[in-house]
Amino acid sequence: MTDRADPSGARERRRLPQINPVWVLLAALIAAIIFMNPGFVEPTGYMNFLKRAAPLAILAAGQVYVITSGGFDLSVGSLITLVVVGSSMLTNNDPAATYWVVPVMLGIGVGVGAINGLIVCFLRVPSLIATLGMMITLNGLAFLWSGGAPRGYLPDTFRFFGRELIRDVPLVRFIPVSVIVLVVVVGLFAWLMHRTNLGRQVHAIGDNPVAARLAGVAVNRVRITAFVLSGLSGAIAGILLGGFAGVSTDVGTGYELQAITAAVLGGAQLLGGRGSVPAAFGGALALTAIFTLLNFLGLPQPVRQVVQGLILIAAVALAMHRRKQTGT
Repeated sequence: MTDRADPSGARERRRLPQINPVWVLLAALIAAIIFMNPGFVEPTGYMNFLKRAAPLAILAAGQVYVITSGGFDLSVGSLITLVVVGSSMLTNNDPAATYWVVPVMLGIGVGVGAINGLIVCFLRVPSLIATLGMMITLNGLAFLWSGGAPRGYLPDTFRFFGRELIRDVPLVRFIPVSVIVLVVVVGLFAWLMHRTNLGRQVHAIGDNPVAARLAGVAVNRVRITAFVLSGLSGAIAGILLGGFAGVSTDVGTGYELQAITAAVLGGAQLLGGRGSVPAAFGGALALTAIFTLLNFLGLPQPVRQVVQGLILIAAVALAMHRRKQTGT
């Protein structure tokens, strides 16, 4: 009788809601931030936090598509730099130019993603090498375009997306435009990943590309789409970062690794087959919370890099351990 009862008990346990550990980690980090800075519970505190996290969260939402399909995209940090530098050069201090420069930058992001996907799919270059080459290329293009010292500034019409606030909002008093962009983009990417056939195909390719092809999945088309979405997310993040801090030739430095770390914190497997946009969003918030705590403690930038590296190693090791235990 006991043997008969055990499977039923196991089924009951499987029915219990599974909470992704990233949300537990985020809750603990937010509690620590509130303890160190009680003002965080005020709208100014948490809205500014979301504003700072928006570019990374959007980048992670795009990166998780590539990771889930079994690849990497190391070019998005350089793409951010190219978008910021290129926007300053094209607007040329003209506020009216924003209305055509923004679509051009989004087009560049889509184009870079498409080129990455085509190289990976048709030239059979590993995504790590292909996007590393693209990263170097985009950095060189940004340097050539600007001559190493970007001229001009980003007009207020361009910086609107990164620093403008919508005021007199009930309950929260104000909402940064960047947070609205964050909700729209992450919501769209989550819908595509978890409510459409594209998401199922991305997971299938990452799990077993040969089986996916035999099942009728257009593997190359889906992989290219994943890279296109990653490139688009890089362009959007670049537009927001340009609004935050203005023009800089190193504005995107390190963001590619931060996006990968956020996705892995959310449970994405680096070998492909598993990934979640909401969980990657949670990973981006957790990483931003960690950086916020480090700033509160007054620790220097190198410590932040060490912590990020250790987090990435630990998250990957844990994911591999779980994969080995489950046999998937």
